[in-house]
Amino acid sequence: MTDARDFRGYGRTPPDPRWPGGAHVVCNFVINYEEGGEYAVPDGDANSENALTEGSTAPFKGRDLAAESMFQYGSRAGFWRLHRIFTKRGLPCTVFAVARALERNPEACAAMREAGWDVAGHGLRWEMHNAFDEATERQRIADATDLITRCIGERPAGWYTRYAPSLNTRRLLLDAGYEYDSDAYDDEIPYWVKVGERDALVLPYSLVHNDVRFPRMAMTSGTEYFDYMRDAIECVLREDPPRMLSFGLHNRIIAHPGRAMGLARLLDWIGNHPRVAVMRRVDIARHWRQEHPPA
Repeated sequence: MTDARDFRGYGRTPPDPRWPGGAHVVCNFVINYEEGGEYAVPDGDANSENALTEGSTAPFKGRDLAAESMFQYGSRAGFWRLHRIFTKRGLPCTVFAVARALERNPEACAAMREAGWDVAGHGLRWEMHNAFDEATERQRIADATDLITRCIGERPAGWYTRYAPSLNTRRLLLDAGYEYDSDAYDDEIPYWVKVGERDALVLPYSLVHNDVRFPRMAMTSGTEYFDYMRDAIECVLREDPPRMLSFGLHNRIIAHPGRAMGLARLLDWIGNHPRVAVMRRVDIARHWRQEHPPA
């Protein structure tokens, strides 16, 4: 029987990543820039998106002005708080960008360019690809790539699909010239997979070390965030071979003041730890390609 799923991975002998500077843990912080690309009645959709918001307190029908406002908080206020937090410390981060969201905020695009952040594709809109037919998905990827390139001035090297990708996504991304994708949650270091005769580089992402725990899993304070994420890094430092840890952020979630202080404390803690480094996702991908090319 052919097993299309890999349950073994690297096993007991993972490769040494040989991270730059001899780091034991490389952290990648990802800002998911989605605000303005979500489903919204003013954009012609049948309903308002309310995923990853603070949640309605009562059943709701029709246009959800509260949810719309929470998304707008992300681009109007939240993004700028995260921008200040990272640039003040001189730390890099990655943006998973919804193309239509970037288009609606040129000032944020300029700030990303000025900070030297890498911008990866996160869809034309904030939408799932798993139900698209192949032709539709191919066009969505092409349109998103073109629009992000126009907004940022540089072509995106990586891609992450809103949960979940289709069976065709990885192949279509290779066709479109992407260097890596992050549509996997199954490891803590990059790896190569075969897509037909081609090699695809996968940089696994995480919904565990992610601020979605605030709206979904009752994380309630910046202190809890700091403790939880610091412990993840400490675990690898004490117990494991070198790893890459991904920390997902959202402008409309972590950037609220009481939560953002936990992120700021985490970055300060990392900055004082000589065995922990912060890297952009594109730099991790290119490092891996150089140090561990496909067999």
